[in-house]
Amino acid sequence: MEGPTGLTIEQSLRFDFKTTSNWPKHEAIIAGLNLAKEMGAEEVQCRSDSKLTVGHLTEEFQVKDHMMIQYYHKVVNLLSAFKIAKVEHIRREQNARADLLSKLASTKNENH
Repeated sequence: MEGPTGLTIEQSLRFDFKTTSNWPKHEAIIAGLNLAKEMGAEEVQCRSDSKLTVGHLTEEFQVKDHMMIQYYHKVVNLLSAFKIAKVEHIRREQNARADLLSKLASTKNENH
């Protein structure tokens, strides 16, 4: 998460359950939106390198999977808490920092 002054907060998430490739993308957005809400943000801009995730949230793509529908509703509900909320697709190379955090979380020792 990056604030308006350029302050960046980074967090990696580790799941103790098997996920599809898109669940973690939604979980990351949910975690970021919850953090932004807790910090009192009124405007958010979510960026993701997942065309499917962004397509679901912008309603360009239909959500068909039962679990993804639950994620969709959770994210949409969180987005509605902000005065301005945008979701945009970015190229994977523009998301290198998030990919690095993802790899860090997936290789992290479970005891730490």
